[in-house]
Amino acid sequence: MASATVEDYIKHIYVLSEGSEDAEVSMGRVAEALGVVPGTATTMMKALADAGLAKYAPRIGVSLTEPGRRLALHVLRRHRLVEQFLVEVLGYDWSEVHEEAEHLEHVISDRFLERMDRFLGFPTEDPHGDPIPTADGDLAAIHLERLSRCVKDADYRVARICDQDANFLQYIGECGLHPGASIRVEQHNPDADSITLAVGDTEKQHTLGLSAASKVLVRKTAKG
Repeated sequence: MASATVEDYIKHIYVLSEGSEDAEVSMGRVAEALGVVPGTATTMMKALADAGLAKYAPRIGVSLTEPGRRLALHVLRRHRLVEQFLVEVLGYDWSEVHEEAEHLEHVISDRFLERMDRFLGFPTEDPHGDPIPTADGDLAAIHLERLSRCVKDADYRVARICDQDANFLQYIGECGLHPGASIRVEQHNPDADSITLAVGDTEKQHTLGLSAASKVLVRKTAKG
């Protein structure tokens, strides 16, 4: 069984590589995500490569092997099912669950995980809209757009929030931008670095900076 440290590195490499056009993730990005200095990250990359979980190239970066990818998806499955359980069953706010899941994902057994999955009704997404890998390690590929790139006078539905920071989630929640929320782009002003939305049935308007909007993933609705 992999250590919690190995699982953390493998999971973060996978998440950092999602949607990236580059085959490798740089050491700087890995170190920043794990909160360590680059030298520490490099030492771990060499260990992961020796274990057959990653491919590491100095000054280029790291990518996961197939065993590394399978391990990453298993850790993500634990993490996201725990988040869903904490919100749906224990009444946690979606801004509170990431840190809790960071600890619990390393200690629950596979038996407990599958029972939790069955109890929840086999959810396919966590509270932030992140897809939950199946027990077989499958993860559906879904094309989503960044809200920051959406066009004026078009209708969308919020699908996923990419930033797990508690303050950011509280802010996004106050704007009504939970997964499933319907929105219409009223104004898109790159010069002002902002986008204005009409949210939900009340069509209450909110203006977001494009940096914040880039962390909200949406899908266009048919009426758009």
